[in-house]
Amino acid sequence: MPAEQPEFFESAVPRPSSEALERASGDAPGELLVDAPASGARRPLAARMRPRCLAEIIGQDHIVGPDCLLPRLVAGGNFGSIMLYGPPGCGKTSLAEAIAAQTGSRFVRVNAVLSNVAELRDILRWARSRPEERLLLFIDEIHRFNKSQQDLLLPDIEAGHLRLIGATTHSPGHYVNAPLLSRSHLFRLEPVSQEAIVTVLRRAMEDAGRGLAGQRVQAGDEVLTSIARMSDGDLRRALNALETLVLAAPMGGSVTQDDLRSFARERHIRYDADQDEHYDTISAFIKSVRGCDPDAAMYWLAKMLSGGEDPRFIARRLVILASEDVGLADSRALGVAVAAQQAVEFVGPPECELNLAHATLFLALSPKSNSAMSALFAAKEAIKKGPLQSVPPWLKDAHTKTAKAMGNGAGYIYSHEAPENISGQEYMLEPLRLYNPRSQGAEEALARRLEHWRRLKEDIKDSGAGA
Repeated sequence: MPAEQPEFFESAVPRPSSEALERASGDAPGELLVDAPASGARRPLAARMRPRCLAEIIGQDHIVGPDCLLPRLVAGGNFGSIMLYGPPGCGKTSLAEAIAAQTGSRFVRVNAVLSNVAELRDILRWARSRPEERLLLFIDEIHRFNKSQQDLLLPDIEAGHLRLIGATTHSPGHYVNAPLLSRSHLFRLEPVSQEAIVTVLRRAMEDAGRGLAGQRVQAGDEVLTSIARMSDGDLRRALNALETLVLAAPMGGSVTQDDLRSFARERHIRYDADQDEHYDTISAFIKSVRGCDPDAAMYWLAKMLSGGEDPRFIARRLVILASEDVGLADSRALGVAVAAQQAVEFVGPPECELNLAHATLFLALSPKSNSAMSALFAAKEAIKKGPLQSVPPWLKDAHTKTAKAMGNGAGYIYSHEAPENISGQEYMLEPLRLYNPRSQGAEEALARRLEHWRRLKEDIKDSGAGA
């Protein structure tokens, strides 16, 4: 006998009528497709203004626009499991709800932070007993599920007992199991554009049913544009800010730029200190320094510091940059970077930010050479490919009588007794050229010096004086 509907189910997502869908795709985007619950007015504005069909999704035209794959799959009911990847507030949950509404699916929402294996087992057991219900399981923050929890979904997805929509703000390749990812269509959502956010904010101000029109408060386009600009592509954040400002205004009043400036005084930028934003921003910072762009380097530095990044992490990256990308073109860079790292430990935030800015600008403005890194990689590659060279007998340690008796050190020429310290002697059994100097900054002079030494060594060898 089929199982009863368990407590974890939300109310079934009603399927809008064909007339309502036509209206949504036309000139009446604010018209209700599904009657809001009686308590809808008490829900946050961002929840009340959620799109109720794909035609209402805004800012993701590369996914739901004309001739895109997803709308065709949804229209035909032929989609399988879906993985939605994108930053906060870009519409992942809204997209899942819209798909459920248009397909008349039974919709179950699970948050991976709050859920557990027992709840998943209950959901899967119910899905097996009611295949006709067309269960659509939405797992928000699916990257929070561990490998075992994700693997638990595989058999029922494979058997078609349910369709999964997973949402994550983190790179699926790093946080979603490969078997689960291979069974899903992956769609990447982008931060919502400023223009799209303004459109939704204006719609919220004019909508009496779900929006804020009942407050009889005015907010001009300049204010809406400023809210959109400060929201960093996060539509939920923009709607929350608008709701706060409107509710704080007197009935019949207006939201001004002064109100917005006061609200934004404690603005927090979107920055995950140990996830994608962390890696993407430090990548942009490194590449800006490498590319000799001090302005971009300072911008990304400021973003990391404003987002709460650990200054010690930035300092470590600067020390690496000094040798990886500046190197011998200006060896002072390593000293400056190490000094900045020590200053971070000694001074601490926020004053140590000045030391990081100093080092960042010095490295960004330095001539660049990766010859040190290239030489190390070339040497490692030579060792990896082999054969491994032995230490030449004349270079082996000869401090003990036994070592000397074995011939260690015999024939070694003390370099300081040779003109310019060049004896003509080889220091590998099979000489390799691994270091290739660049003609940048101080390394240009080093390249000339090295070439002179090489010629001098060849002359000594040709004369038969070297060993």
